[in-house]
Amino acid sequence: MVSYISMAQNNSASVETKAPNSSYKSAFEGQTRANGIKTKTPYGFKVLTEGLKSPWGVKSLPDGRLIITEKGGTLRIAKATGELSKPIAGLPAVNSDGQGGLLGITIDPAFAKNRMVYVVFSENVEGGTHTSVAKGRLSADESKIEGATVIYRATPAHKGTLHYGGRILFDKSGNLFISTGERSDLVTRPQAQALNSSLGKVIHITTDGKPVAGDPFAGKDGAKPELYSYGHRNVQGLAFHPVTGELYSNEFGPRGGDEVNHVRAGKNYGWPTITYGIEYSGKAIGEVIQQKEGMEQPVYYWDPSVSPSGMTFYSGNMIPEWKNNLFIGCLSGMHIARLVIENDKVLGEERLLTEEYQRFRDVTQGNDGALYAVTDQGRLYRIAKK
Repeated sequence: MVSYISMAQNNSASVETKAPNSSYKSAFEGQTRANGIKTKTPYGFKVLTEGLKSPWGVKSLPDGRLIITEKGGTLRIAKATGELSKPIAGLPAVNSDGQGGLLGITIDPAFAKNRMVYVVFSENVEGGTHTSVAKGRLSADESKIEGATVIYRATPAHKGTLHYGGRILFDKSGNLFISTGERSDLVTRPQAQALNSSLGKVIHITTDGKPVAGDPFAGKDGAKPELYSYGHRNVQGLAFHPVTGELYSNEFGPRGGDEVNHVRAGKNYGWPTITYGIEYSGKAIGEVIQQKEGMEQPVYYWDPSVSPSGMTFYSGNMIPEWKNNLFIGCLSGMHIARLVIENDKVLGEERLLTEEYQRFRDVTQGNDGALYAVTDQGRLYRIAKK
């Protein structure tokens, strides 16, 4: 269950060799199909366990273990050996149909003292389902979540099981960023542009679920004050740059047009008005435009799709050449994408673990400086210097 690869650094043509779905022109050089790069430092990867059931989110605990969500509604803790805890009880019931379930996870910055855990999940409500956020305390014996409380629901409800978004992370002020999807259907798709809807947004709330004071839509008539950015399709990756502290996201495009975005307060990221993708049927979307004044361009996009999911910036010292690079788990792409980003330009792309043929759902940096990734097929990987 251990494989190793050693590669030399070199620039080459793009790592993408398949034809794009469209003939759309990018807004600037390097916005897609960046030069291929390869890691110089010899590194290895190891499958720590194959015993997870559709893991979705993974987060490092202060003691170096990993806490993991499973789509069906359970939490597990994994040791460095790969040994898994029993399922942790006490979370709210989830709707795990389609793309729903127990999704993203983060822990309180003061977890060592308060043991608070925050999760995103798809919740059954009257009228359909929500992307919801809950918090609770991990019990001393780690058998259950105590006092689980839903603190936020992304409204309106919708009778569908797609595009929940689902990532969550703390900012430096102790507030939460959450991503939501626009729920996929043609009837809900326009709500990504609607400021009175939580769908297709990046949300900014306190740990009590209240809007963060001073955000861009506070006090604006007809707008939800917790909105931070809008015009998103289905954001499944959120991460802060370790040097600048700026927020980045990735989101699923339709057929082609998967994106990496630099998320700024109050900005509109265009969906469904502008996109580099097409419908799954092959038809064009909307007015068939990729750029429009007042709408943000992605830092990077993929066509064909790689289906980007959980992501993290690398800030460790184990592999210095990875410093400040962005690592993204890719589902249909079946690899982990490494992007070298400087001044919002992608200078190079590498695809890791392509020979594993796994749907990489989330990737995080461990306390030991290694990367850890989970896959839809139930694996937990450790990726580290050889």
